[in-house]
Order: sequence, then structure tokens, then C-alpha cells
Amino acid sequence: MKTIVITSQKGGSGKTTLAAHLAVEAERMGDVPVWLIDTDEQGTLSQWHARREQDTPNRAEMPFARIAEGLANMAQRGAAYCFIDTAPTISGQSSAVINMADLVLIPVRPSPADLWAVSETVALVKQAGKPFLFVITQAKPQATITAQTIAALSEHGRVAQAFIADRVPYAGAMTGGLTAPELAPKSPAADEISRLWLGVKSCFHENVKSVRKVKHG
Repeated sequence: MKTIVITSQKGGSGKTTLAAHLAVEAERMGDVPVWLIDTDEQGTLSQWHARREQDTPNRAEMPFARIAEGLANMAQRGAAYCFIDTAPTISGQSSAVINMADLVLIPVRPSPADLWAVSETVALVKQAGKPFLFVITQAKPQATITAQTIAALSEHGRVAQAFIADRVPYAGAMTGGLTAPELAPKSPAADEISRLWLGVKSCFHENVKSVRKVKHG
């Protein structure tokens, strides 16, 4: 099982939207079973999941102190992926969750405020020695600030080629316990999420190749 932690100290960066959409996309592509864990006290991901008519992706509810144990149990039961949504703060809890990750996704909006705030999150992830991927969210595709944000982030780590544009269907779908691709399977949003999930999965294949090179080097 691969554990994917979505974290950023900046509120409103799109962590919950990212977690929900990637989890549903993983299910749609057959990368199952998929689990969700909500560690944010606001419980937005849990509220979204409660509104869903579908039973999947699964959501695990457990005390924070037992998350590591819960992840081990999921792995034993054959889970494929677990997405962990986090609170928009940097704390001891943040460090603990990051240490459980196989991959950390850091959503960043194309704005100066988000860029200023991302450094502490990156430092925490690098200190834990975890692979990470920046994901641009709420972006205006043709805007100069989007290109500037990608360029700035590229100096600190890898940026996902696919990003989440600023589209109304994302928020509308989340309100009803759905995702944008579920509402409109042939929409630009559906294409974005599909390409983003493929990009996230490719990170694991690259990590495996890197490990093999080290072992045989």
C-alpha cells in the first residue's frame, strides 16, 4: 500500500479537494481499494465523504495516535492507496503524518502568499526525507502568475505537469459529495484529474527505479 499525504500550512490551498478527487480517480482507474483519513479538526473531507451516495473510496475514522496501526492494518488487508488530508498548520502532528508518507503532495495556489508560505512545509518534508510533488491548484492556465509560480517552485522540487484549474465544477461537486469528473466525465476537469493521477502514480515507479539503481550501483 502507498500512503499519500496532502499537506500545506496555507489554508485554502485545496488540500481536501485534491485528496477527494485523486482518491475517486484512483478508484475509477482500478487502483483499489482506496482509503481516506481526515486528520484536520475542521473535518471537511469527512463531511464530503458523508454526503456521498457511493461507498467508495473508503474512509477510516480513528484516533490520531492509532493512524500508524491503522495504516498497517489497511496494508495487510490489501489496500492499494491511502490518502491523508491534514490541517493547514505546521505542528508535531504534521511531522508525524509526514513520516508515515510514501509520497507527500503539496498543493500551492499561484499567488505570492502561497509561495511565501510553502517554504516551511518543504523544509519539514525534506527533513523527513520524503519524496514530494508540488501540485498547482486554483490556477488560471494562461495567467503569467501561474507560469511564475511553476518556475519558482521548480527551484525547490518537482512540480506536477497537470494542475487543477480554477473551475466552478470543483466546488460544486464537492458540495454534493462528488468530484468534478463524476459530474462531467468528458469535461476539462476530468482530463486534469486523470492526467494528475497518472503523474502522481509515476512518482512511485520512479522511486522504485532509483532504489534499484542504488542497489545495483
